[in-house]
Amino acid sequence: MSLEELIQAANQLDSSDLDRLLQQVVILRAHRKANVQTLEEAQLLHKINQGVDLELRAQYQTLRGKLEAETLTDAEYNTLLQLSNQIEQLGAQRLEALANLAQIRQVSLSELVEKLGIQPVTYVQ
Repeated sequence: MSLEELIQAANQLDSSDLDRLLQQVVILRAHRKANVQTLEEAQLLHKINQGVDLELRAQYQTLRGKLEAETLTDAEYNTLLQLSNQIEQLGAQRLEALANLAQIRQVSLSELVEKLGIQPVTYVQ
């Protein structure tokens, strides 16, 4: 049924039925909005909890070890810089997701972090 057909059908309702229809439409809209927010929150939580790929983390830790041992080649140093940038970008995306979730839930970032029990992420052991 098209929107125009729905409007025409609503036009034929008496006042009390039209009021009931409007109430039901408002309820339907609220449910849809709530589901969208829940989906958005789920996506943000997924991004927050995603973490760094294990292979990337292992490569980063290996190169950090070589850096500390002063055995890092120039090519490895460039790779380490690229990996550091990737990890930093992931951290920034995680922080952005946390801030967005805090805004949706209307709480401060520190309150959200505490409620979720989120610990700082470290990549160097």
